[in-house]
Amino acid sequence: MKGKNSELAEALVNLEEKRVLEMVQKQLNSGKPAREILNQLKEGMDNVGKKYEEKEYFLSDLVMAAEIFKLAMEIIEPKLEISKEKEKGTIVIGTVKGDLHDIGKNIMVALLKNDGFTVHDLGTDVPPDEFIRVVKREKAQVLGLSGILTMAVEPMKETVETLKREGLRKEVKVILGGLPVDEKWKEIAGADAFTQDAYEGLRIIKEFLGVR
Repeated sequence: MKGKNSELAEALVNLEEKRVLEMVQKQLNSGKPAREILNQLKEGMDNVGKKYEEKEYFLSDLVMAAEIFKLAMEIIEPKLEISKEKEKGTIVIGTVKGDLHDIGKNIMVALLKNDGFTVHDLGTDVPPDEFIRVVKREKAQVLGLSGILTMAVEPMKETVETLKREGLRKEVKVILGGLPVDEKWKEIAGADAFTQDAYEGLRIIKEFLGVR
């Protein structure tokens, strides 16, 4: 769409943080429904994703876009009425105990929210019991465990084992994320999948839940 409806998306694509946040607040103040504002942000994030996949944008650009999207969502989420019928699924995600890295996780969270998933981001240095507590409380279908440090595989494994002890393993898909994760990490942790790329992770989760 041309004109007013695409200005916000264009500002996000151009990574104009101040302009994006000002436009979001202005549209809310003018009475525009939060869902319509979210659709414009989604348009922007989708375009950023295309530029990244086409190698026109770098990882740093993707990180910046995800951060702007996150800040914009903080403004509109209190006004956002999400229809349960339209939700694609519930995801619990976080960086495992002992690891404080969160760039990849934050990109994943932004992509999931942008695609219509309900996401509970627990942050960094999350112990296994906390992951399981939130999975049970929110009845999540997918658990995302992120980590970059080589020691992260152990708390990932412990979290999956805790999920098993609670009798939830068959109900919850587990995906690992982070630069060092590979097939071996997946086998050690007992996860269902792994990814080093947020867009691939989104595709995997959609396959898990059978949604488009």
